[in-house]
Formats: sequence, C-alpha cells, structure tokens
Amino acid sequence: MQKILLMLFVAAMMTGMFSTSCTQKRNEFRIADGHFLLNGEPVQFFSGEVHPSRIPREYWRQRLQMVRAMGMNAISIYMFWNVHEPYPGEYNFEGNADIAEFIRIAQEEDLWVMLRPSPYVCAEWEFGGYPWWLLKESDLKVRSKDPRFINAYRDYVMEVGKQLTPLLIENGGPIIMVQIENEYGFYGSDKEYLAMNRDIFIEAGFTCDLFTCDPPYTIDAGHLPGIYAAVNGGAKPAEVIATQDRINGGGPYFVSEWYPAWFDVWGKRHHTSPVENFTAHLDSIFHYGISLNMYMAHGGSNFGFMNGANYDTYMPYQSQTQSYDYDAPINEAGNPTAKFFAYRELVKKYAPEGYHIPEVPQPLKSISVKSFQLDEIALIEQQRPAVIKSERPLSFEDINQGYGYVLYETELPKGEGWLKVRELRDYGIVLLDGKRIGVLDRRTELDSIYLKVPNNGTRLSLFIENLGRINFGSFLTDNRKGITETVFFAGREVTGWDIFGYPFKSIDGYTFSESAKAHSDWPVLRRGTFHLDKVEDTYFDMRDFGKGSLWVNGHHVGRYWQVGPQQTLYIPAPWLREGENEVVVFEMLKMWQSEISGLDHPILDELNEELFTGPTAVQQIEY
Repeated sequence: MQKILLMLFVAAMMTGMFSTSCTQKRNEFRIADGHFLLNGEPVQFFSGEVHPSRIPREYWRQRLQMVRAMGMNAISIYMFWNVHEPYPGEYNFEGNADIAEFIRIAQEEDLWVMLRPSPYVCAEWEFGGYPWWLLKESDLKVRSKDPRFINAYRDYVMEVGKQLTPLLIENGGPIIMVQIENEYGFYGSDKEYLAMNRDIFIEAGFTCDLFTCDPPYTIDAGHLPGIYAAVNGGAKPAEVIATQDRINGGGPYFVSEWYPAWFDVWGKRHHTSPVENFTAHLDSIFHYGISLNMYMAHGGSNFGFMNGANYDTYMPYQSQTQSYDYDAPINEAGNPTAKFFAYRELVKKYAPEGYHIPEVPQPLKSISVKSFQLDEIALIEQQRPAVIKSERPLSFEDINQGYGYVLYETELPKGEGWLKVRELRDYGIVLLDGKRIGVLDRRTELDSIYLKVPNNGTRLSLFIENLGRINFGSFLTDNRKGITETVFFAGREVTGWDIFGYPFKSIDGYTFSESAKAHSDWPVLRRGTFHLDKVEDTYFDMRDFGKGSLWVNGHHVGRYWQVGPQQTLYIPAPWLREGENEVVVFEMLKMWQSEISGLDHPILDELNEELFTGPTAVQQIEY
C-alpha cells in the first residue's frame, strides 16, 4: 500500500508542474491518463466555490480578485434555477442573474470555471434551487423521471446552454467541466434518471467533460458509469484515492466540496472551525497532489427570501439564516480572514515554480450609521390585497405565490379546546379580533393553542410566513407552504376562509404616514431615512427588533429574527448612496420598535436561547 501511495504521490505531484493561467491561449481540457489535462499538460486545481446570486453584481470582480489572491486558479459555481426562471418560461439572465458576465469576469481575473448548473443544487438555497412553481402540481416529483419535471428541466437547461456554451473552453471561454447532478446518492440511485440528465446537457450543447459529485459513502448510488465522479466531504487522502480508483478506475483525484466550516440556522449556535484544523486537512490533501474545491471560499448572503431549510430528528425544521458567511476564508463582506492567509501559504508551498499569486487587495471598509427613526407607518391590515375565498385553507402555491406571507381569516364559533394547524409551513402569529394571542413555529413543532371563545364567537387571523423550503433530502417532494392541510378547533375542522397574499416582491405599493398609529398586535411596515456623507458597507443592528424583513433603497436585504445567532444584516455599499437613504422594516413581533442604527461589524454569534420555545411549550389562552 505504501508503495502504491508513493507512486500516486509522485504522479500527482507532476500535475502541479505547469502554469495554469486562464488568460493564456488555452483551447483544450480533458480528463485522461489519470490527470486533469490543460492543453495536454497535467494540472492541479486549487478551486473555491462562489455564487454570483449571493454577491451584489457591483462586487463580483472584487470577490473574484480576492479568490485569485488567495492562491486559487479555479472557481466552482452553482446556478439557481429559481433565480433564472422565476416563473414558467420567463427567463432571467440580466442584472445580478447575468451568469455569463460573471464567468467572463472570472476569465479576466485568471480563473478557470467548474460550472454546476444541475437544476438541483442543495446549497442551503430555497428549495435546493428548484423554482417554487414546480409545486403547483402537488403530485409532481422533482429529481425523478416524471415527464412534467423532465420537460421543465430540459427547457431550462436549453436556455442555460444558449447563455453559456459560448464560454466553454473549446470556444475560448473558461468553463472546463459541467456537473449534471449534485450529491444524488443522498436521494436515489436511478441510473436511467442520471442518464437523462447527461443527455439533456449534451443536447443543450455542453460538449465539455461532465461530472457528478458525492461523498464516498453514497457515491455508488450517485454516480453514472462513464461520467467522471468527484468526491465530496472531508475524507482523508487515502479514502479519496481509493474511492476514485474504484469508481473512476484511477485519477485524477478531486475533492469537489471541502468545507472550511458550516452554515447557520435560526435558533442554533453559529458555526466556526479553528484555522489549525483547516490547514492540517488541506495540507494532507495537497501533499498527495489532489485537486480540491473549497465550499465555500466566499459564502456571501441569502438576500431576500432565498434561504433554504433542513429537516432532521433533532430540530424537525431548520430555517437557514440570511448570512451565508460560512466562516469561510473570505467573509461575508468580501474581506480576508486568518483562513485566507493560511490557504495562501499552503498554495505557495505546493504550487509549481512560477505559479503566480496576485497581491491581496485592500480590505473593504465599513461604517457605523447613527440611530434614526422609522417614523412612517403602513398598516398592512388596512391595505389588503384582493381576497381569495375558499372553504379550506389554500397553500402559497395554490394562490400562485412563491414567497413571503399569507393571511388566513375565518370566524370561530363559541367553544373551548385546542386550535390546531396541521402541517404548518412554517411560522405564524395568531390573532383573535385583532389581538395577538400567540405564535406557531414549525421548528419547535408548536402548532396548537388552547382557546376559550365566548358566546358571540370571534374573528381568527393566522398570519403565516414561508421561512424557506427544504433544500436537502427526501422532503424535497413535500415542500408546499402556508397551511397545507387543515385547521381544527375543539376537534372540528374550521372552514370558510378569507385568504390574502403578501409576497412582498417590493414595498412600493404601500401607503406610509407619520400620523398612522401602529396597532400593538398586527405586523407593520415602518419607514425612515438616514444621511450618508460617504458610502461604505454597514451592518444594521436588529437586536431590538423581533422578527421580520428589511429593505434598503428598495433592495430586499433579507430576514432577521431575535432568536439569533445572526443579529445584524449586512448592507453592501453599492446599495447605498450619498445623501438620503431609505429603510423599510417589516416587523411581526415588536411593532412599537421605531429606532434603528448601523454598526461597522457583524454580529453572527449571539443566540437568545431564552427566546427559544421548545416543542413541549403550551399556549393556553382564555379570550
């Protein structure tokens, strides 16, 4: 075994003996003879994952320059189907969705591109990248041979091909490899389905090398014979080599996802990992000449409503935070951390002679913003959209809404007993005649309140939030939002619903007034302005607020929640301007809070455990 590993080490070290400049005239990439070959020469990839949808377009070049200065010669990119086809047949490849421009900038910054447009990405992103409208047909199965899914999938990939096949390496671009499925072994083992994926990408014009990726323990289920299979996770070098020898018949050896830390979820502690662990494992990988893609090199942010969620037995539903900092080498604001410099030194140690690593760009500065008032109010209970009437509750998808909030209202008769919402998705406040009496929370399996309703009955209002669709595992097919089954009171089904959708695609349609008085219990929109003499990044401090969303100059920054661990929201400088800036806050729990300020640093590790309501909590209300 030692002799085999020594031989592999010598062969793999040869892969790093050649310059890999993306801006040189290169026109061929192949996986052959146990190597990644650029114009016939072996190369070792020092790659990092970055997602353009998690970075403001104005910062794309700066982030890619940071990746290159870290010592990397390649990037890996997920594409999110729900970004590029928000509605059936309506394709978006403009602005922050201009993926082709991001790839062109990567080439200008001397980076090769491993493209991962597989419609399923996981990535802690809403529905794993799938568009919500697939769920309008409740029996449609994603990641399957269901013709309805395959047809929608094919149409999307054909559009991706139109955008990106001109940027394949053979056409003068930087794209060297394309992934056809993502960790499929966690989900299934249908080789016919995988072959359909392969054929769709070939039909779309992706004539480059194709690949899949899985950790060693699911790779047998997830790989397609004849397609290169990369390895995910923190496996030791010997396991990486043995796995790819068995599956691929030899090298090249490639860890396509290696994690410098982990993502965060609401209500659980912030994830970090010591730089010593980081360097020790990478050193062992690079020592054997194994190529590696770091997930994430720079995480960025889950702007808007695009965070995903996980599901496990310890916390059945886990909504991910707005920040996707990931304790990565390049932090959420695009600045270097200790891991950045540790990685840079490792590349210097293992890269071939003459390998160029640019100087590190100057860090981006951040500023504090003085406290200011959100003194204009929009009362959403008085500015309702058109009502939808239904005997039984309808899901978000049933009313053609993907994200945001839905208000359900009905009349409750006299009685006493439990109000139970079956299959609540995901969080809500409960009001009786406009008075808030409690909350519902899928994370903690809190779906019931005990009520005593008087003789004349009462108006029940359930204001429900989609906290992000599950992005991983078998629950991908069970991802509808809102009240997805039935509501019971005192053992009887509640019917006769008025339903109002609040997708909050923007907040332009709401009327604000300084004279309006916020009802103490209804969610409210608050608006205010602040002045800047100079524009730099900042972080709005949300610790005095309860739960909701924030917009700055019309940009939907994302969610905040007092439970933590994230307590600030990153505001990139390109979204700000000299002079007056507008902030709008949608608040669900602390409607009286009217003062806000900005810090020059993030708070990502402050968990308010006393606010965490566990699954055994009881809400009993006499009304």
